[in-house]
Amino acid sequence: MSKLQALIFDVDGTLADTERDGHRVAFNRAFAGSGLDWDWTTSLYGELLAITGGKERIRFYLEQYLPDFEPPTELDSFIANLHAAKSKYYHSLLAEGAIPLRPGVERLLKEAREQDVRLAIATTTTPSNVTTLLEQTLGSDSPSWFEVIAAGDIVPAKKPAPDIYQYALQEMNLQAQDCLAFEDSHHGLTSASQTGLKTVVTVNDYTQDQDFTGAILVLSDFGEPNQPFKVLGGDAGDKSYLDMALAHRLLTSQG
Repeated sequence: MSKLQALIFDVDGTLADTERDGHRVAFNRAFAGSGLDWDWTTSLYGELLAITGGKERIRFYLEQYLPDFEPPTELDSFIANLHAAKSKYYHSLLAEGAIPLRPGVERLLKEAREQDVRLAIATTTTPSNVTTLLEQTLGSDSPSWFEVIAAGDIVPAKKPAPDIYQYALQEMNLQAQDCLAFEDSHHGLTSASQTGLKTVVTVNDYTQDQDFTGAILVLSDFGEPNQPFKVLGGDAGDKSYLDMALAHRLLTSQG
């Protein structure tokens, strides 16, 4: 029987609700700062989230919504510079404390560390976005809690491809059967599942209506002792929040 050795986390939408009030706002500030009149509304951004990766999202937006747009420089360079500006605005939002962790995240991470369960991150966002979020919410040393931070363009194909999870497992020298993954989206679940990882999904406003067939458990969030989660799929037993005891049980269940 497998023994839980590591927890592997997505970031955006999983550790924190970064999309609507973080990345979307930062994109719009970058557009305005570059003299562009683009406005990614809440609903439009929900559609654009079907594309993983910020630079890829900008490219898709141009192809689908502004096919006649002519960038002032070579397209790849234009997109890269625009995305770099967006990242600066995003870091500013984090520094303002505008993007807190989701319920139960800090508690679960600390409990895993107390039990010597290894931690890793597998995300499509850039490494600097990850470390800034962690430092602003958990303290300056918190990036070191994670043995591997697999992020951004470190692999050629982003989610829903399995590459980022395969990379994390390889770097940790672990098998999928010994780990649990945590995601918030169908793309993320697909990525983790293709790697053989049992996956817990915590939904958010953008992903709550997506298909999570194959997830071992689907929750509103991780929950707290005084703030129970809602179970949207799977079996949490008598638990009202996700702790390490439940994580161990989920890994060894037959679901």
